[in-house]
Amino acid sequence: MKKKYYMVTAAGLLLWGIGFYLLKGVELTNEFLQAIPYVCQGLGCGIFGYGAAQLISEKALSSDPELKKHIEIEENDERNIAIANYAKSKAYDLMTFVFGALMFTFALMDADLIVILLLVAAYLFVQGSAIYYRQKYEKEM
Repeated sequence: MKKKYYMVTAAGLLLWGIGFYLLKGVELTNEFLQAIPYVCQGLGCGIFGYGAAQLISEKALSSDPELKKHIEIEENDERNIAIANYAKSKAYDLMTFVFGALMFTFALMDADLIVILLLVAAYLFVQGSAIYYRQKYEKEM
């Protein structure tokens, strides 16, 4: 497992380095391409942070097996899983209204059509996936 996290950490650093190189070393003329270095840096930092946190967590827990067992029990406890799922469902319900209000606000502000269409597409994707998973789980349960 540690080898995987070392690879993830290295991939994050590599992605960040590519973004830094593209930002400082390459002349990007296309407006779309100018965003790529920042995307690479952001993804690289996030991936590096995840990998490093997992490595540090494993290192800290390897010296205390009792704490490691306690954390595993907490993560796999049915009550905690139910609470997390309930919190996610409430956040999803709230997100539905916030997304709708945001789309409406952008439309009233005469924002670019592409921005509004991207928001609408993301909104419809989330709603469509909710319908798909609801039907899937209704058949299973």
